[in-house]
Amino acid sequence: MATEENTDHKEAHNGRPERVAAPTAMRHASGQLAQMLQCEPGSVSALKATDDGWLADVEVVEIERVPDTASVMASYRVYLDEQGQLMGYERTRRYGRGQIDR
Repeated sequence: MATEENTDHKEAHNGRPERVAAPTAMRHASGQLAQMLQCEPGSVSALKATDDGWLADVEVVEIERVPDTASVMASYRVYLDEQGQLMGYERTRRYGRGQIDR
């Protein structure tokens, strides 16, 4: 008897789909957010595994200016499921590119 295999997701021992690796989660967070916001993907400044997926902070350029140190940046919190699919996002901070945290 033939069985149908799902090649999209590996199954973990507990019957739930296996969690994607951290580097993959980082790429998914920046890439999917960039698609939603219609902007260039930025850097991932934080990544944390949660019970139901991943939580990432992604930095993006919201307004490009010349010189680039005058550009307006934003930090977004991105929520991913265990397979790295975007579940939600929110802007948590907006700042000038040249600004440093105190």
